[in-house]
Amino acid sequence: MALFDYRALQLDGAITEGNLVAEGRQDAFRQMEGKGLKPISLAERAPAAAAAEGGWNLEWKSSKITGRMLEDFTRLLSSLLAAGISLSRALVILHKEASSPAASQKWREVHDRVVDGMSLADAMAQSPDVFPRVYVAMVQAGEAGGFLDVVLAQIADFQAREKELRSKMLTAMLYPAILLVLALGVLVFLLVFFIPRFQLIFAGFGAALPLLTQAIVGTSKVMRSYGLFVVAALAIAAFAVRNWFKSPQGSRAWERLVLQSPVVGPLIAKFAMARFCRMLGTLLGAGVPLINGLNVARKSLGNQTLVDAVSTSIERVQQGDPLGESLSGCRELFSGSVREMISVAEESGRLDQELVRLANVTEGDLDRQLKTAVAFAEPVMLFFIAAFIGTIFIGMVIPIFTIQDYIK
Repeated sequence: MALFDYRALQLDGAITEGNLVAEGRQDAFRQMEGKGLKPISLAERAPAAAAAEGGWNLEWKSSKITGRMLEDFTRLLSSLLAAGISLSRALVILHKEASSPAASQKWREVHDRVVDGMSLADAMAQSPDVFPRVYVAMVQAGEAGGFLDVVLAQIADFQAREKELRSKMLTAMLYPAILLVLALGVLVFLLVFFIPRFQLIFAGFGAALPLLTQAIVGTSKVMRSYGLFVVAALAIAAFAVRNWFKSPQGSRAWERLVLQSPVVGPLIAKFAMARFCRMLGTLLGAGVPLINGLNVARKSLGNQTLVDAVSTSIERVQQGDPLGESLSGCRELFSGSVREMISVAEESGRLDQELVRLANVTEGDLDRQLKTAVAFAEPVMLFFIAAFIGTIFIGMVIPIFTIQDYIK
């Protein structure tokens, strides 16, 4: 459990502040909505601050706009627009209520561009380091359809869920990552310092070394002679590949490769499906037409390969085909059973509710699969680490028996 400080809009439009205890940010948002509050900002209180209020404030003010700042900005802007406040005035409020000078400056820049005649999406697109491409695309669709407040609320929810999911993954992978770093350190130590000493002993006896030992000794020589060059070459190659992946062609190739990977691909597809269903269900529940909702939900996928597949389905819907039937070309996202449930819900007029339910079920399955994958990764990593070190140990022990024959 954690303590959260919040600012929110009451039903009468007044801003209130307070704190609550929750299991996480999503639980805190649910509690606030249960009280009839529209969240403006939500911050988890540091343990030291929660234990003793009124102490010295030693918080370091970063010049970078964090993901939490962007989430708070998005949620507050959605709440203000939903309360009937104009976009220009809402941006002024955000500028004044910013939690850091960097955020205040950025929100002011967005406001000035909007006042100069830009759309909100175009104003945000001028700052790609703050507003991701998918974010801007969804805002653009929300502006065009006249339901910007609903889209912004969904974006804020997506940001909160992704941050919570990322935190769980990082926490779960911390121990295996530490093991991997230690194993690499031990491996380098053996190859650079330990094995050369054995090599001198073997050379003194003039014994013929087994093939495994020769391979290990050869690797040790390469590490000692060309180790820095190898590291430099790998760094240059990684930098070149990273830049290529940032290009449109490289980004599309990388996204396709990730989707086709056996373990990560299905998880990415499930996460994209949950985002798509939740976004579309929420928009339909708010009275947004199906075609407009599909165009917005498509841009929330974050993977161009999936966006292209859904775009084909949208064209079929525009031609008059039912949604469930039109999604048959998106097998990476929607299984046959899911398409059938969508078709039944569409016929019964409960499409928005069914899509939100599918998103909840998919997110639950995704959470369980991630926990299983992380739990499985740890023993597998330990096995490979033990196998590497064990192989080196065996390769160094086998020649000892050969040396004993020479001594006799």
